[in-house]
Amino acid sequence: MITINDVYLDNSATTRPTPEVLAAMNDTALNYYGNPSSLHRKGLEAEKLLKASREELAAALGVTAAELIFTSGGTEANNLAILGTVHSYQQRSRHLVTTAIEHPSVLNVFKRLEREGYEVTYLPVDSHGQVDLEAFKTALAQKPLLISMMLVNNETGAIQPVAAAARMAATLNPKPIFHVDAIQAIGKVNFAIRQSQVDLLSFSGHKFHGPKGVGALYIRKNLRITPLLNGGGQEGGLRSGTENLPAIVGMSRAATTTLKNLQTNLPKLASLKQRLAQGIMDQIEQVRINSSLTDGAPHILNVSFKGVKGEVLLHALESDGIFVSTGSACTSRKKSYSHVLTAMGLTPTEMEGAIRFSFSIYNTEAEIDYTLESLKKHLPELRRITG
Repeated sequence: MITINDVYLDNSATTRPTPEVLAAMNDTALNYYGNPSSLHRKGLEAEKLLKASREELAAALGVTAAELIFTSGGTEANNLAILGTVHSYQQRSRHLVTTAIEHPSVLNVFKRLEREGYEVTYLPVDSHGQVDLEAFKTALAQKPLLISMMLVNNETGAIQPVAAAARMAATLNPKPIFHVDAIQAIGKVNFAIRQSQVDLLSFSGHKFHGPKGVGALYIRKNLRITPLLNGGGQEGGLRSGTENLPAIVGMSRAATTTLKNLQTNLPKLASLKQRLAQGIMDQIEQVRINSSLTDGAPHILNVSFKGVKGEVLLHALESDGIFVSTGSACTSRKKSYSHVLTAMGLTPTEMEGAIRFSFSIYNTEAEIDYTLESLKKHLPELRRITG
């Protein structure tokens, strides 16, 4: 087997920043180090660059600059969207709606709100990991205050019917506020924020070749949000704290490049996913493909290898320089079954052997073929030991 160094197939956990992004961040850190809130020239230069970066990001997303709030990442954006909305509009309703397969940065917020006395409906999913719209329609009858639904599931790549759900919600009076976790979606699927009728949308820079530690929240014009942080009133009073300007510049640049090249990148990602999935189905026994190969996100492939523990297989692949995941990087160190795969109805054996492969435009067909050879090399021995 030919050895290839560092086959990185964990791009759903984080991506490699591009040289262009790093250069922009370095220039900002060296030359625009003033505090954007300061009144002197260095502060004004930083403020001007902050404004330009916000406008650049807004243009890439098709929204207005005034609708974007910079945060420390996706987790903060999700928390601000959900808690900020509930605390602002709590007089409307005590009923909230989300799904059973959300990221922990959403699910754990709803669990907190349940402890505060709110009623939460967790929508089920089918065996493909897609939300049941009939269950959603039933939940709407309770006139919820807030709906939070992810666009792309981070473990399986299942694309949720966000646009259809938002249209259904828009028929109610008062209309529920609709939040979308798009952290795994930006740069990976086509989605028009403005046309979707959603009110809030979260994303994170390090998922599309930008830096870690920075994200943003789209807030539809005229929507009231109660801030989580008290301080100097930056970001329109919604997110106090000195802005991380180098990271903001890097994220905005990454979004511009990624979204400009989206239609070129999507077929490549889909081809890599199909190549690995087909190779696994053709050459390896006792597998279950947990991701849709026809209508799922093109950058995520979740596969159950029966008769082996996912963590053991992960380290076997790592010995060949291949880096994958057993699920969400935010929870993969915990010894429990994936709540996403549980909601899809997988058996304990299938969940134990689940591996997530996630791709970027920097992956190659040669890396996919090398990964297949590594799987075929390790699986028989690992199954023999386990059995």
